[in-house]
Parts: sequence; C-alpha cells; structure tokens
Amino acid sequence: MSNQTSRADAALNEDVIDLRELFGILIDHKWLIISITALFLFASAVYAVLADPVYRAQSIVQVESKLPSIPGLADLPSLGMGNASSTATTEIALITSRSVVGSAVDQLQLDTEVRPYRFPVFGNFMARRFQPQSPDEVAEPRFGLNGYGWGGELLDIFRLTVPAALLGTELTLKAGDAPGSYELYAENGDLLLRGAVGVTAQGKGIELQVGKLNANPGTRFHVRKLRTLSVIAALQKRVKVSEFGKESGILQLTFENEDAQYAEALLHQVADAYVKQNVERNSAEASSQLEFVKEQLPSVRKQVEAAQAAMNAYQTSANTVDITMQTKGLLEQEVAVETSIQQLRLQQAEVDRGFTRTHPASRALMKQIDELEGRKQGFQRQVNQLPDTQQELLRLTRDLQVSNELYTALLNQAQQLDVARAGTVGNVRVVDPAVVDVTDPVKPRKKLVVLVGALLGGLLSVGFVLLQRMLNPSIEDPARIEELGLPVYAAIPLSPAKDLRTLGHRGKSDGRQHLLAINNPADLAIEAIRSLRTSLHFAMIEAKNNVLSISGPRPDVGKTFVSANLAAVIAQAGQKVLVIDGDMRKGSLHRVLGTSPTGGLSDVLVGKIDAAAAIRAFDGLDNMHYLVRGEIPPNPSELLMHNRFVQLLEALAPQYDLVIVDTPPILAVTDAAIVGRYAGSNLLVTRFGVNHPKEIVLAKKRFEQNGVQLKGAIFNAVERRAVGYYSYGYYEYKADQVPASS
Repeated sequence: MSNQTSRADAALNEDVIDLRELFGILIDHKWLIISITALFLFASAVYAVLADPVYRAQSIVQVESKLPSIPGLADLPSLGMGNASSTATTEIALITSRSVVGSAVDQLQLDTEVRPYRFPVFGNFMARRFQPQSPDEVAEPRFGLNGYGWGGELLDIFRLTVPAALLGTELTLKAGDAPGSYELYAENGDLLLRGAVGVTAQGKGIELQVGKLNANPGTRFHVRKLRTLSVIAALQKRVKVSEFGKESGILQLTFENEDAQYAEALLHQVADAYVKQNVERNSAEASSQLEFVKEQLPSVRKQVEAAQAAMNAYQTSANTVDITMQTKGLLEQEVAVETSIQQLRLQQAEVDRGFTRTHPASRALMKQIDELEGRKQGFQRQVNQLPDTQQELLRLTRDLQVSNELYTALLNQAQQLDVARAGTVGNVRVVDPAVVDVTDPVKPRKKLVVLVGALLGGLLSVGFVLLQRMLNPSIEDPARIEELGLPVYAAIPLSPAKDLRTLGHRGKSDGRQHLLAINNPADLAIEAIRSLRTSLHFAMIEAKNNVLSISGPRPDVGKTFVSANLAAVIAQAGQKVLVIDGDMRKGSLHRVLGTSPTGGLSDVLVGKIDAAAAIRAFDGLDNMHYLVRGEIPPNPSELLMHNRFVQLLEALAPQYDLVIVDTPPILAVTDAAIVGRYAGSNLLVTRFGVNHPKEIVLAKKRFEQNGVQLKGAIFNAVERRAVGYYSYGYYEYKADQVPASS
C-alpha cells in the first residue's frame, strides 16, 4: 500500500516539460489552430480593405546660419555666441510651438470638427469608392438609408460659436429638403436651430454660418466645436519634425491624417507660420539693435564736441597747432588701440543685454579689452617721455580722433540696421512645400497587416491550446493511471458511432437499443471490451464472488456504456450475465437498452415487485439479462445499505456467470462504496482527457477509506493523438469483404 501511495504522489508531483508531447498536442489540435489562424487572417484582410487609409504630408525647411546684424560684431560667433538659437532642437521646438500650430488652427478653423454619418463597418469604404462625374455630385443613398453619407458629401462651416457647456459636445446637422437648408440638433435629439447656407443662424446661444452644403436631403453630419487649446495640444503631438543629418540645418516636417487635403493644408500653414515668425523675430532683433545704437549716438556726439572744444582751447593757449612726426606715429597706434577698445565696450554692452558677465561671450570680450588696455599702457609710457606740450597735444588729438571714428561707425551701423530692419527676410526658407502622395497611403500597410494578423492568430491559437492543456492536465495516457497505483485492464478507443453521440443528449429512452456490441460488433471500442472480458476472466478467479462493480470518479465517463457493452460481449461468448443499474439517482441503462426505467432495482428493494419480475431478458441475446434502476427513491444510499440488497445479490449471483453492477460516481455519492463492499471485484472507469490524476487518486482513497480495494481501471474514450498511447495502440484488423459461401 505504501509503495502505491508513494508512486501516486510521485506521479502527481511530476513537472517535466516534454517537447515531444507539446509538439504532439499542437498536431492533435491542428484544425483548431488552422481555423483560428484562418479567422484572424480573414479578419486582418477585411480590416486592411475596409480601414481608412492614412496619408502623410511632407515638407522640408532649411535653417541657414544666422549672421550678426550689427557691423563690427562679426567675430561674436568665435566668442561663444554662435548659432545657439538656430540649432535643430531649438527650431524643432519653435515649429511645434503653440503659437505656430495655433496659427494654423486659426487659419483652417480646425477647432470645428465636421464629418458625415457613415454606415457602420463599410460606410467609409463605399464612400471612398465613389467616383463623382461632376464636382458637386453626391452618391445616391443605399438601401434607402438617406441619413448616411455614401460619398461626395461636403459641409463647410464658415463660423460656429457655442456656449461653454456645448464645447466638445457632438451636435448633428441634418440637410433639409429644400436646397441649402439644414437643421441642427443637440446630442439628445432636441432641435437647436434651423438655417440656410450663407445666412447666419442664431438660437440658444449658438451662432452658425454655413458656407457650403452639398448632400442629399436627410443626410446627417457630426458637428463639434472643440476647445482651441485641446486641438493645438493634440496637433503638437502629431506634427513630427526631424533633422536630415547632423547639424545640416535641413528639417523635415510630416503629418499624417485620413484626409489628404487636411494633412497638406495643415502642414502648409505650419511651415508658413514658422517662416513668418522667423522673419518677425529677426526684424524685431534688428529693431532692438537699432534702438540701442541710436541711444549711444547722442553721448558719443557730445564726446566728439567736447574733444573738439578742448583741442581748440589748448591750441589757442599754447600756440601749438601741430605735433612732430614721431609723436604722430605714436598717435596713430594709440588711436587704433583706443578705437578698438571703444568698439569692444559697445559690443560688451550689447552682450550684457542678453547674457550675464559669466557667459563665455562676455568673458571673451573682457579678455580682449584687457589685452588692448595693456597695449595702451605701453603707449602711455612712451607718451610720458615726450615734452609736456607734446603729451597734452597728443592726448587731445587722440581723444578727438577716437570720438570721431566711433561716432562715424555708429552712424554707419544705424543706417545698416535701418536697412536690415526694412528688408528682413529671416534665415529660414521652405525648400519643399507640403505635398501628399494620395496614391501611396502610409497606413494601413496591407501586406504587413495580413501577415501580422496571421501570425497573431497562429500565436494565440497555439497559446490557447497550450494554456488549455496547462489548466486542464487531464490524463491522456494509461501509463499515468498505472503510475497512480491502478492497473489498466483495457483502453477503449472513442467510437465514431453517431448513435452513441446522439444518445448522450436524450433525456429519456427512445425505445431503441443502442448497444454498440450488437449494432457494430467490429468497432474498435468493442474489440477493446472483448480484451477487457479476457482480462476479467483471469482477474476474477480468486474473487470472493462473481459480482463486478463498475464506477467512475465523476459523471459522464462512460461507465454505463462499458457496463452494458461488457455484458453484451460476455453474453455473446456464451456466458450468462446480468447487468444491474445501481445508480438509482440518474441511471441511464434503460436508455442504452431502449426500455423503461420503471419496475427496477429501487422497486425490488422497497418490496413493490419481486426480483424475478423485475429482471428482464434482452431481445436478441438470450444470455443477457438486465435490471433497470426503477423509480427514483428519496433514499438510494439507505436502500443499498439494507439487507435486502445483500440478499438480492446473494440470490442472483449463483444464477449467472457474472453480475455487473453499474454504480454512481464515487466522488459524487457514497453508493459506489456501499456496492463495492459486497462485490468481489471493483473497477474504476476513467475518461480520456477528462479525469485528472488528483481526481483518480482521490477516488481511489475514497474506496480504500470504505474498505473497498479497486481491482483496476478502465481507460475509456481514448482519442487518436499524434504522440501518445493511442498513436500506436490500436489498429483496425478485419477482412475486406465476406467471401461467398461455396
């Protein structure tokens, strides 16, 4: 007993992945896998045909290097200012900014959504296939459904304002019977207003002006006023900008939509708004720089006037009008250095307007100023060696020339900036305007959709089969049953007989017998039962009596089929056999034999009739007798425990070579254990692909707890598998034809 228990526990705890078995499972369910895959393939093909095509609009924009607008500042890029505002990341952010996209939304009135009602599933497909012969032609209504648009419909709304409560709410505009007339309905069907094309209609806080309406009378349109910020935010995510190559300055704009004209118009407006913003930005920068230069001109002019006055006064007082040639050379060098210093200080003032003193550009300017100041100090030491008169004259002359040159430079800058402001064209240009290839939609990619659909169907079907197997680890090999400690006396193949399949769905007897052993004696299932008959002949030699109890772990395992056909096969072998329907709750022996359930076992046990009157002979088999269940009693278990049942078995056993008792499932009720204690042999019927190992172990323990020892098991309804027991267990072996008698 302990060995059998240990083997059963080992079989239950076995968790080994058998690839050969998994492959066999897939082959066994090949038609299910093929069916599901074909279904997904068909569904994906239908989707690829019916799905709305998505078109891609493309545009290319070039961002040129931005040159400094202030003359004299050409060296700023080398000082660290560079083209930071023109990098790809910055320009991409500007293109998708709220101001640029919002400008396109305002120009195209994208906050007003309009689309015709389409017939579900294939309405858009039919509308796309409509080919108008004239610009305003509209497809005729199909199936009498004039509420739907079937192609060619157009609703152009010039202006629509709604109360805040209706923002985002879907309204319905219905084309009227009169040309150009329409009605607007709320979401709940209430009429909001009536109007005509070209005339502003007002009512209930709504103002609507329709520019054009081209549709059949009764055609409905979805109309919705959206929040502008919501539309802009959604479009910002859908407008894609990328750079061609690294630091190329070439940006590609793309936008995808089901409406090719909509996609092209939107991208065109975005590109134009971006170029316009760039021009305005550069123009504003030139204006700002011009304003700065004009602010410096008065103070520099005063410096010039003060230097001129000081020079005249000194020349008058000192009677000196000229400087020596040596002093003149020194003056030219000092003037050049001082002029450079003054220009750099102007540049630093301009840089300080946009950056702090710690910025690399500001620090570079300060470094250059310090270097020039050092050279200036060297010149100053040479000047200090001159006579006092020449020193003062040199200083005054230097101040005058530096002021004049700086003032002249600022005047030139002001004129150049004024011209630049008036003729600003920006550093951005549209290389390729927005265009859509309507012959090549980007979505759906039909071949890919069909391929993915087929692969998805195959993967899901395989996964479903494997998951079903994992969640339902039922026994499909009799070796598993023997590992649980029960010898398998026979493995009965599933019979293809239609008669057996229809029998299981009938609630009562149809008056015809359904014994496979008689109707189709050459069936493989009957051959297996004959093998069972031989095995039982030797197994019951040492039994205490000739009573055989047949039960099952659960209902619908085929124990009645086995009991009835086993009795028939034994009777055909010349032995006298009695089959008793011991399931007084839901016994179905009477349906197999085509008789009535009344006048059976329960009636005998309660004393209504005698056993001799209840036992009947089966027509066509003189050696086979049967006892049906009788009327359903309220206490079947108590009747079986009564002495009358024991006395009945003791009285009938000597009269027959074998008495077969068909008992209820052991895990459902205790009747099988009661009958099993009186029987000399007990068999458990298990069903292929239905019973789990734990279920069989529990049934075996239930019998043992009641003092009943199972003789073995019968593996019923075995199906053919690519890998497994039945893949090689049974073969049909019979003559091709019956030879004619000589």
